Amino acid sequence: MKTYLFSFLVLFTSITINAQDDCASELSLYSESAKVKNYQEALVNYNNLIKNCEEYSIVTYQYGKIMFKALIKGTNNEEEKLALAKRYIANENARMRIFPDRSDKGDIVSGIAQMMNDHSIGTQKDQFLLFDEAWTEDQENFTNPKSIYTYFLQMVNLLDEGEFELQEVFEKYDEVQLHLEELENQQALVAKPLIEKQDNQEKLTSAEQRNLKNAELRLKNYDVIRNSVDKVIGSRADCENLIPMFERDFEENKDDLEWVRNAADRLFKKECTDTDFFVQIVAQQHELEPSAKSALYLGQLSFDKNEINQAMKYFKESADLEENKPDKAKVYYKIANTYKDMGNYSNARNYYNKALKNQPSLGIAYLKIAEMYAKSANDCGTDTFDKQAVYWLAAEYATKAGRVSPKLQSTANQTAESYIGRAPRKTDVFSRNLEGGEKIDFNSCWINESVLVPNL
Repeated sequence: MKTYLFSFLVLFTSITINAQDDCASELSLYSESAKVKNYQEALVNYNNLIKNCEEYSIVTYQYGKIMFKALIKGTNNEEEKLALAKRYIANENARMRIFPDRSDKGDIVSGIAQMMNDHSIGTQKDQFLLFDEAWTEDQENFTNPKSIYTYFLQMVNLLDEGEFELQEVFEKYDEVQLHLEELENQQALVAKPLIEKQDNQEKLTSAEQRNLKNAELRLKNYDVIRNSVDKVIGSRADCENLIPMFERDFEENKDDLEWVRNAADRLFKKECTDTDFFVQIVAQQHELEPSAKSALYLGQLSFDKNEINQAMKYFKESADLEENKPDKAKVYYKIANTYKDMGNYSNARNYYNKALKNQPSLGIAYLKIAEMYAKSANDCGTDTFDKQAVYWLAAEYATKAGRVSPKLQSTANQTAESYIGRAPRKTDVFSRNLEGGEKIDFNSCWINESVLVPNL
């Protein structure tokens, strides 16, 4: 009996080892074909792996995702596209089933929903529910710009079909915009030190160049989606629609802090601040709970009355109380603009930098600093050369604006070019016995920074 049992174990172990060897060999062939983008051959190996070795390696599904996307793109036959789209979905579902701990739900489920949308699989409601599952359970990894846009667009479409209330869509709009701001800031944080390294005329490694290129591309894509989301909600969020909606429900909800807070925030963001109802809703909010937002709105009301000192007091109180970084940045930016308009450039720069610290993708702040530097050129330096050199520094800041905020790129580049046109020429640099990379300090005025002479 012992002999038979031993023989069985030996046979079982041998079969298991052979099966593992077969899976390893098949995966190796599959990987090599996928790496060189020979997807027709890779598909044969993939089919064998799915049939015989589906639990062997997550690599099967990682390459499968790339492979099916490429195969879909490579055919014009709609029936083939649909069949491949369904296989893509099966691949992603299998990965989540077999390797749940190594699968980011926000990325994978939103990808499935997007594939369904692209190829008209299931109803719009089916697709939306999948997007919503990804958003609700793993928003951190729901980062694809196209999918974020499709998700919000579908909710607006379902609003028009009576599936949602307008208030629910507004709440989702806020969530989407906040998420896009967070994603932009992540990429701006990647780009910022690399841009500064370039500004200091340091050479980037190939990895750094790739990281910078990817970060700038993602910033551009998120900016496009932000504008598209604004267009989708369109006239539904105009003051003409918002004010009647909130007025209608005010008496019923005036003691509900969350409702009052949301109404005031919505009206403020859409600049519906010059109405009696906005004054009423802000006063109610401040009575229920003085907060960063209510201080901001009271500051805006004071500002509209040209009570600047009172407005600045409220704005600074709001910034101190605000915990959300993008919202804090917006208040700092408002304070900075006010100081700038007053001609207090040093304080303005201080608050623009505070805004950038909280929202690195706020490129408009760089553009404002550049503008102040350019206007101060005649007040800096002891001679014409030093005064003109300020424009190099202004151009650097203008360029940064476009790199962290792609929607400003055209304006920022034009502004930078105009500043460079006023900066010293190559002959001026030669006459001064300077070379590219040498530092010029601006210590005789409020700027108190330095710039490196460019290689002209």
